Parts: sequence; structure tokens; C-alpha cells
Amino acid sequence: MSKGTEGASYAAAGVDIEAGDRAVELYAPLAKRASRPEVRGGLGGFAGLFALKKYKEPLLAASTDGVGTKIVIAQALDKHDTIGLDLVAMVVDDLVVCGAEPLFLQDYIAVGKVVPERMAAIVGGIADGCIKAGCALLGGETAEHPGVMAADDYDVSATGVGVVEADSVLGPDRVRPGDVVIAMASSGLHSNGYSLARKILLDIDRMSLTGHIEEFGRTLGEELLEPTIIYSKDCLALIAETEVRTFAHVTGGGLAANLARVMPNGLVAELDRGTWAPAPVFRMIGQRGRVERAEMEKTFNMGVGMVAIVAPEDVDRALAVLTARHISAWTLGTVRKAADAGERAIMVGEHPRF
Repeated sequence: MSKGTEGASYAAAGVDIEAGDRAVELYAPLAKRASRPEVRGGLGGFAGLFALKKYKEPLLAASTDGVGTKIVIAQALDKHDTIGLDLVAMVVDDLVVCGAEPLFLQDYIAVGKVVPERMAAIVGGIADGCIKAGCALLGGETAEHPGVMAADDYDVSATGVGVVEADSVLGPDRVRPGDVVIAMASSGLHSNGYSLARKILLDIDRMSLTGHIEEFGRTLGEELLEPTIIYSKDCLALIAETEVRTFAHVTGGGLAANLARVMPNGLVAELDRGTWAPAPVFRMIGQRGRVERAEMEKTFNMGVGMVAIVAPEDVDRALAVLTARHISAWTLGTVRKAADAGERAIMVGEHPRF
């Protein structure tokens, strides 16, 4: 080595192991809050251990997801404590569709540069989400990617595992003609459609994230960062007290497309747009971007975040259960025989005030 030349190091290459250790010190206590009695061992091992309770014939359900480009809004506002809630919601709300109780979740966070306080905010949000969902944060991984991601960039993903008895799995085979479709309101965009929303509101319209919007009663940034609702406990309560045939988590693809995934051949769910008015944020995106209705409905949830199909005799009870749990819910439509083999879910009528 020539005189005055320093040897190469991981830190010089952009990976700060000490910063990573400081981040772990900050968020480890936060993660420990999100636990369950079945968790064995602690954080820091090479694998998380979970003692599965006794079941007659348990089926494990697994789901992996992220939060898409909603992260761009969090980065622009330097506000990172709610992205974790979105991440948990996107995973556990998929798990519960088949009737599975979420047991644990593991996260993966890729960053351009580890900023311990930012990492603590992200993981703190994930821990809060796991507590809301009733699952354990069993572990995770943080990876620093200098040269691949900019210093302030990051992305998150997670895998969740749940369990359901084999004879209790929900799905298309349980759906019957005459069943009723119940909608559960979303809190806004949730975690889908942000590429289009950002294109219209920020790139084309040049709106400010910090500007107050009268229709929202808050800033545009606050509206766009509103966390995705975690419905898993509400759905499990509905299963316990009513005859639920299946659920549909309304994410990318929209309401009709996601409901079609849980409809059997020969039956169609007919949904009435006239039963609800989408929130102002959807109207703003549609009007300012001159987006056609079909495009809006296949990109955004349009105000419906989760759907339950229940036996007709249980409709009133189902609505009462959800209302008691502070979930806005209403009768969205019914299941009938399809006019042709290709039908699964259709939307009729017009939204009021949209």
C-alpha cells in the first residue's frame, strides 16, 4: 500500500455498521412491545421462534406485501411513523381474507443510508401496527444499499404468517346465491394508486403537500399519509359472531376486481354505487386528472377497504358488530346467479355527490 493511502473499509464504501447498531438499540424496545405468548426467544437471533398452539388441523397462511410509492410522500414530508401501519395492514388484511388469524410478521427495510431515528420511527410504526393486528413482530432485516439507493431513500416490505383450521377456511366455495355483500369504509387511498395520485396532484397540478385543503380539513400531505385501516381483528370478530362466507381486501385492481377473486363460477356479486359517496380525495384526483370512472375504479379503493360476504340472515348482526367496533359499514350489494360464465363482480348505479 502506498504512503498516505488508506485501506478500503465497509464504512468508506457507504455502509455504517455503527449507525445500524444504534438504530437497533432505538427500535428494539419498540419491537418488543409487539409480542404474543407463543413467541420464544428474543430479538437478535438468526431466526424468530413461534410455538404454534394446538389445532385439530392447522393450515398456515402467508402473505407478503409492501406499501408502494406512498413512501415518496413520507420521504418528502420527512414523516415516517405511519408507513409501518400501512405495511402491517397490507399484509394482515390479506391473511384474514381466508379466515386466518395473524400470528407474526417479519419486516425487511432497505435504505440508502441508515439514519437511526428514522429507522426507529419506521419500526415503531410497524410495532404499533402489529399490536393493532394482534400479531407479534418476530424479527426483520435492515439492509443498507449505498450506490443503489440515494441516502434518504428507503423501501419496506413484510411477510406475515397466520393460522386457520382446515374446516374453517373461507373462500368462494362457501358463497351462495342470496348472500349479502357488506362494505367496510376505507380511510382514504390506503396504500394503492399513489403513482397516479402523485402524477396528477403533485406533478401536473403542482399542489403543495403542506398546503391546507378545505375539503379535507387538513393538508394534502396529511390526507395522503392517512394510514391504511387494519381490519384483521374486526374481521375475526365478524367470523366469531356471524356466518361469514369470505372477505375481499380491496387493494390494487379496485373493488370489483378484488371481489371477483373470491367469487365462484356461476355467481356474481352485484354492487350498488349508490350506497356510498367516495371521499373528497377520490373526487379531486378524478376531476383534476380527468380520469375516467373505469380507470378510477380499477386503480383506487374508492372508499371501500374491505368487503365481507355474509349469510342473508346475519346482515343486521354483522353491521352491528362492525359499528360497535367503530368500523363504518353498509350493505353494498347481493350475490346472484351470473348471466354468463365470465361474470364475477359488477358495479351498477351512480355515486351520489361524485
